[in-house]
Amino acid sequence: MERLDRLEKVIFDGLRTLPKVVVGGLVREVTPSFYRVAGISSFVKLGDRIGLECDEGVRIGEVVRVDDAGITVKPFDGRIDATVGTYAYRLGDAGLCPHSSWKGRVINALGEPIDALGPLVPGERAMPLDNEPPAAMTRSRVDRPLRTGVRAIDLFTPICAGQRIGIFAGSGVGKSTLLSMLARCTGFDTVVIALVGERGREVREFLEGPILANRHRSITVVATGDESPMMRRQAPKTALSIAEYFRDLGESVLLIVDSVTRFAHAARDVALAAGEPAVARGYPPSVFSDLPRLLERAGPGVEGKGAISGIFSVLVDGDDHNDPVADSIRGTLDGHIVLDRAIADQGRYPAINVLGSISRLSDHVWTSEQKELVRRLKMLIARFEDTRDLRLMGGYQPGTDSELDQAVAMVPKIYDALRQDPSMPSSSDAFMELAQFLRQ
Repeated sequence: MERLDRLEKVIFDGLRTLPKVVVGGLVREVTPSFYRVAGISSFVKLGDRIGLECDEGVRIGEVVRVDDAGITVKPFDGRIDATVGTYAYRLGDAGLCPHSSWKGRVINALGEPIDALGPLVPGERAMPLDNEPPAAMTRSRVDRPLRTGVRAIDLFTPICAGQRIGIFAGSGVGKSTLLSMLARCTGFDTVVIALVGERGREVREFLEGPILANRHRSITVVATGDESPMMRRQAPKTALSIAEYFRDLGESVLLIVDSVTRFAHAARDVALAAGEPAVARGYPPSVFSDLPRLLERAGPGVEGKGAISGIFSVLVDGDDHNDPVADSIRGTLDGHIVLDRAIADQGRYPAINVLGSISRLSDHVWTSEQKELVRRLKMLIARFEDTRDLRLMGGYQPGTDSELDQAVAMVPKIYDALRQDPSMPSSSDAFMELAQFLRQ
């Protein structure tokens, strides 16, 4: 028996020392957006990384479809350097090894540094890029108020640590500016920012602007608009894996993703390349399952761990707040802040429509007196806006409607109180500051 045990040990030790076998195949089809590899279907699965040998080195892609004839590979590089007969081989599962020293760094969607500050120190724990969220019954409750420093939000749509809220806006309405103001929020151990599909010039403006004070505790993942759909699809997943790493260490994490819509656009491109049919305004079905899977990863962790407070910007196509992507995201998040182009046209920034915005956890923040005050303020704002055309036509006579008289007197002061830009200091007590404006 002992001889058999020794023989088994010798065999297994010998197997461990054998060189690893590389599984590969040959490129058989090349298109502008993907290439097909034959002879490897039985050895790969969806999401595996594939290396492509070319003159400039190894190009990395991801398996997006597997069938008997071969696999469809979508490259992370925007260029397709493959030619028919090029050798391609399996690299394995995608993963990331975050480390605490990554704070203050800027990386791309693959976890590679792009800030010229040297290589990143790999951590000891590998984080999957498609991690599962914590089980529903193990997650902690969300009830700790969070002060953002933006008066309009702290007054009308207050949020809690661990909450996920969306900022819905069309292009050019001040979405990125509001996000930069929220990035200054204190009370977090780590800030993780994903800039998805943004203009290249805006990256340094964002990092060297209002967020500069928090730069030492921030990790920024960048995939600009000129990068491939695979990089734009990967960036939010990379950011979430990093945020989950720090959450599991017990830290309070602020996650900012700008924007989820561009993630959806990139996921649409990948799904169409994989052969999925378009079902809703050009979006394949997998996009509407990818969105909640991504968003649910943010939020509170298990009891005793940290939490990820998620702020997700949503670029509303054509100012249509009911388009399929915006509607799907709004139904998943714990609240939404709506930026209105008409308010921006009046020069009021941030252009938050307080009547169209809501926080589903505001009851954990407001006292009973504050809740009643906010209800009363919203009623006055609604009355003021509903009678705007009537007042412009001269149909309003002071003294005939006391409630309207109060709205006309107070709402302009409320609007003045809500004005705020990145150059102004953060709000410390929104209700006290509002009271000071109303006394003027």
